[in-house]
Amino acid sequence: MTLAFIATGDIALPSFRHLIEHGPKPSLLITQPDKPVGRSQSSTVPPEIKTLALAHDIPVWQPEKIKEIAEDLTALAPDFAVVMAYGQIIGKSVREAPKKAIINLHASILPKYRGASCIQAAIANGDAETGITIMHVIRELDAGNIISAKKISIGDQETAGELHDRLADLGPSALSEALEILAGNPHSGTPQNPSEVTHAPKLLREHGRLDLSQPADSLERKIRAYHPWPGTFTEISVKGKTKRLKIFPPVEIREHSLPTGELLQHEGELLIGCDEKSLALFEVQPEGSKRMPAAAFANSL
Repeated sequence: MTLAFIATGDIALPSFRHLIEHGPKPSLLITQPDKPVGRSQSSTVPPEIKTLALAHDIPVWQPEKIKEIAEDLTALAPDFAVVMAYGQIIGKSVREAPKKAIINLHASILPKYRGASCIQAAIANGDAETGITIMHVIRELDAGNIISAKKISIGDQETAGELHDRLADLGPSALSEALEILAGNPHSGTPQNPSEVTHAPKLLREHGRLDLSQPADSLERKIRAYHPWPGTFTEISVKGKTKRLKIFPPVEIREHSLPTGELLQHEGELLIGCDEKSLALFEVQPEGSKRMPAAAFANSL
């Protein structure tokens, strides 16, 4: 079995490493170009998965647009291509390059949460579980027939970053199971139920703005769901000026009722009013300052 791996995000690392160690070893990695860094953008940093590939003598292709390598991939003609967190839409010319199938590892239990922010959506919506689904890649995003899926529970205090890492570790077993199924029948898969489809589009930094008129439990979940990206923030009045306050998890719900958005030091905690309750804050970052304990910020008010 020959296999090309198409990935950029760190969530793909355990699955890629598993293939290197246990087979089938990928004959090729396709990943995004190195990222410019620094103020001048004059130096670049490679995706970590590229460094891993080169350390194991796996060729690496880094096209600006994946369609640029469609002819070369067709000529290489791998049996399978595996996609995970690549960051670009896979067009028809690339989808048709593998001889048997092109599959995708997606961090939700499809058809729930198609799209880029599937991990954040599961936490923000209060789901009890999520997982890794492996499906065939088709024109419509995350809509192909499901080959296999593995589930895990979501912790009560878990952030998106923590859940991301656990889902990454779930990838190898899910992928091994899918490849075993496809070895017997490359077309194996079950159609997704269209009535159960939901979407989780890409998040922008502004999506992290907290609406403190919402219930405290919804806000608590959102703060965990959006950590580390895009982060959550609100705007407060400090000495007559409106400033942005970034809020980090954990936060805890208190029964103490405060006006929406009002800050109060109460029994050694910094509370912020929301709906009919309040949230106890433990770490914050005021606009123009460094991340700090909420108590230190409260003392500066």
